[in-house]
Amino acid sequence: MSIAIDALSWLLLIGGGLVVLIGGIGALRMPDFYTRMHAASLTDSMGSIFILAGVMLQAGLSLAAVKLATILIFLLLTGPTATYALANAAFVSGLRPKASPVKPAGDG
Repeated sequence: MSIAIDALSWLLLIGGGLVVLIGGIGALRMPDFYTRMHAASLTDSMGSIFILAGVMLQAGLSLAAVKLATILIFLLLTGPTATYALANAAFVSGLRPKASPVKPAGDG
């Protein structure tokens, strides 16, 4: 059973690292502030879930796992809130999203 937990833990850690890496590269390629912020917010949440879940599996049932779960809950509550506050502040200060032309339905 220990080997299965270790394997799942490493899969979560590697998956979290890949999510953060792909999100970072994607954020660099996005065209404007709002799409970059969206990519960063998603990868922040997904990456922290995967990485902290992997570390919690390595810690086992201990006080360290409880502390890691508390940190994860804190990150999942504050990350989207901070992203919303930043987007709202940018919008109120006059930074508007880029308007993309809307294609009619059926137009390939």
